Parts: sequence; C-alpha cells; structure tokens
Amino acid sequence: QVQLVESGGGLVQAGGSLRLSCAASGIILGISINGMGWYRQAPGKQRELVASISRGGMTNYAEDVKGRFTISRDNTRNTVYLQMNSVKPQDTAVYYCYAFVLARQYWGQGTQVTVSS
Repeated sequence: QVQLVESGGGLVQAGGSLRLSCAASGIILGISINGMGWYRQAPGKQRELVASISRGGMTNYAEDVKGRFTISRDNTRNTVYLQMNSVKPQDTAVYYCYAFVLARQYWGQGTQVTVSS
C-alpha cells in the first residue's frame, strides 16, 4: 500500500519561507515513482496545481508561484519537496502532494500552510 506523508506546513509571516516535504512509503523494490507534485486548496476554492516534477526532473509551475516556489525530488528517498519563498497571504491553503506509481495517482493527507500579513 503506497502512502504519502507530508510535513513542514505551519504558520509563516508574509515574505518568509517554508519547506514542505512529502515522503512515499510502501513502494515495491524495483518500482519507480513517476510524476510527483503539489496541489493546494484554499477555503471556498477548487484544488489547483502548484508545481509538478517528472522523474527526470522536468518541472512545471503555476503562474503565480513562478520565481517564488521551487519543487525538487530525491528519487533515492522517494521524496518530493516544495521550497516556498517570499510567501504571500494568498498562498494560504492546504497543500497536498501526489505521486504516480504504475499509472495510479496517490495523495497525501494534506498539510496546512497559513501566511499572515
């Protein structure tokens, strides 16, 4: 059973930084994780893609986080990261990581990020 566990959320002041981590477990030896990434959902809004990264390291970002957020991954640790710099109050949301394993998408439980002004 593949499980994703996020960490690193919390309260941060506007202009500050936060680093989210998401570790996958239950991966059968020899099976690779393909695409990984982060979505977020703010109160009253739909879930939106924040950033994604392929197994080979190709990245994609939502327009409003470009230049501020950086996604990375460590394939040896089955972990994806989201470095959030220059955060804004509108970044406040629950952040969910995901991973594709054998064409199936798995989700983390979500971690709350709150940016105070």
